[in-house]
Amino acid sequence: MRHLGACCTALLALAVASPAHAAKVGVAPTVPGVVDLMALRGHPDALVQVPRGRRVPGAELVSRRLGIWRMPSSRAQRVALGLRPLAIEPDRELVPQRASAEPFAELEWWRAAVGADQATPPGPGKRVTVVDTGLDIRHPEFAGRPNTTLLNVQSTTGSDDEAHGTAVSSVLAAPENGIGLVGIYPQAQLAEWDSGPMFVSDVIQGIDRALDAGPGVINMSFGFDGYDRLLAEEVDVAFGDGSLLVAAAGNDFLAGNAVHSPAALPHVLTVAATNEQNAPSSFSNRSQAVDLAAPGENIPVAVPTWLDPSGYSAADGTSFAAPMVSGAAAWVWTRRPELDVTQLFDLMRWSAKDVGPPGFDEATGWGLLNVPAALADSAPPVDPGEPNDDVDQIVRGRLFRNSDAPLTAPGHNRASVTARLDFTKDPEDVYRVWVPAQSRASIRVTASADVNVELWNATTPSVLVTGAARRTHLLAGSSSGGTDHPETVAFRNRLRRGTFVYLDVYLTERGAPAAQYRATIATTR
Repeated sequence: MRHLGACCTALLALAVASPAHAAKVGVAPTVPGVVDLMALRGHPDALVQVPRGRRVPGAELVSRRLGIWRMPSSRAQRVALGLRPLAIEPDRELVPQRASAEPFAELEWWRAAVGADQATPPGPGKRVTVVDTGLDIRHPEFAGRPNTTLLNVQSTTGSDDEAHGTAVSSVLAAPENGIGLVGIYPQAQLAEWDSGPMFVSDVIQGIDRALDAGPGVINMSFGFDGYDRLLAEEVDVAFGDGSLLVAAAGNDFLAGNAVHSPAALPHVLTVAATNEQNAPSSFSNRSQAVDLAAPGENIPVAVPTWLDPSGYSAADGTSFAAPMVSGAAAWVWTRRPELDVTQLFDLMRWSAKDVGPPGFDEATGWGLLNVPAALADSAPPVDPGEPNDDVDQIVRGRLFRNSDAPLTAPGHNRASVTARLDFTKDPEDVYRVWVPAQSRASIRVTASADVNVELWNATTPSVLVTGAARRTHLLAGSSSGGTDHPETVAFRNRLRRGTFVYLDVYLTERGAPAAQYRATIATTR
């Protein structure tokens, strides 16, 4: 089984080209069937996705929002045809990797580096959920800590890796209790999900449980090589429900700089590590998926006493940079509750202090976490409709129960939308457009960087289909190149009834890594 590694030194990795981008260059999306069943060989458990509301006898419900169940692979192979599943895949294992132990450092040098010493954290506010190995609730930092919710039974025994969740949580929310250390948000409303053996299903289940309490911040200091469709869908659902997901970038830059999930997924705030000189840590993964950085070397952490009799140690890794950002984001959100999740996402990275080459770089993203700036800077505009990377994210009954509102509708023939794209975090924007009977839709898109624009018919399963399916469903496209001329597309509905079409705006491979754009739509007889 494949393991998701915790992002201590030598950990998870970074920037995979987004699934949307991969499809644009001809990678066909995975479909359930024989291939999925063959992939189960050698895996004791399987994840089976069925339509919501349908029960799978003898299986454990993992995500009620997506209809994902866990069952033995041998049984999944027998019942697959009868279930007519939407997806089948092996349940992959995440392998936490230990942080490097050093003599406990009394001084939390990172506080000054990120400006946490320049402002006073608030009382309990936005909830932060740590999805990780268990929290040691008997540790002096957490025994009797108020505002702490255990979402399941917590275990910290069995291996050194079981100390990881306690260490991560201490960086985020260790209280000011006169002993040990202090987290970046000491009074945070903290929730803990013990992911146990750390399989993908455990993580999906933890995210799903976190969403039951409403929008909040979810910290993920782990990862695995490659891409997992069901985890990506759960992340999209969480972001669409208004939660901010934060992931560690990974620690294997010197060992190949592999691509990892969830750090490389769209709509995940990805955190790299820096040292006491504000330089990129040698182990921290580099890629376009990195959004910002935070200190990740010689970080004082709380650990179970069976690992260190003092109850404390010092550790390296992006695992500990991520909870600094998670705690800071919850702090900012508590002080600025009016922020939409898309605003918070971009505020946290765009307010960062540039510590590398000017502008974005793959080692530190937009820069080093800057708490005072995140509290004070003007928020960017809301990025509407997110996530809206493809058809299944905006149509009722796919990922979400309700459809996104169309840009135009009966009686409303004109509309405009202003939004933004990011090559790894928000690669495409898809909208529904209503075209009345015997009418023509004209669309004009102006952008700050090179984008392409396409129109797709109402029956397309995806704007990423290729080959014959693309020829069948694509109605029009525009790719003039550059920003000197707007992209324009048009479609005439010759039917005697109105129809929806899909507008797709996406960044080109040759263009900038991000863009702002405005789309204007008009339908006329």
